[in-house]
Amino acid sequence: MAHALPGYDGACRHIHGHSFRLEVCVRGIPIKETGHPKDGMVMDFKQLKDLVQSAFIQYYDHALALPETVNAGVLDAMEAHFGKVIRLPFQPTCENMIGLIITSIRPALPSGIELWSVRLSETASSFAEWYATDEQ
Repeated sequence: MAHALPGYDGACRHIHGHSFRLEVCVRGIPIKETGHPKDGMVMDFKQLKDLVQSAFIQYYDHALALPETVNAGVLDAMEAHFGKVIRLPFQPTCENMIGLIITSIRPALPSGIELWSVRLSETASSFAEWYATDEQ
């Protein structure tokens, strides 16, 4: 995904991209049923991967995320020429994107499974992280 941080006092005010890495951790009680194909699992990793893909990644992968404060004509022109331009009601920082990830993924989780943590990395050393305990 690419983004820009208009008004920022550094190089990130310019459009640039990252190979973001998203880590999602869930919590629940493992299935304890001998012979059940998911015995010992809280949630099948493939099911979680598919859920994250459909709830969030498919919308933001290879997209340009910009705040709605950017001139609408500019956003319209960029979308017409390049396609996937996402208009956000906030500055598209890692910290703000985490909130969007939480609200996208949490409602799609199966009953009894809780979103426990989310980590979004822009680079190997730059990331934002959220834990469910942050809301208490």
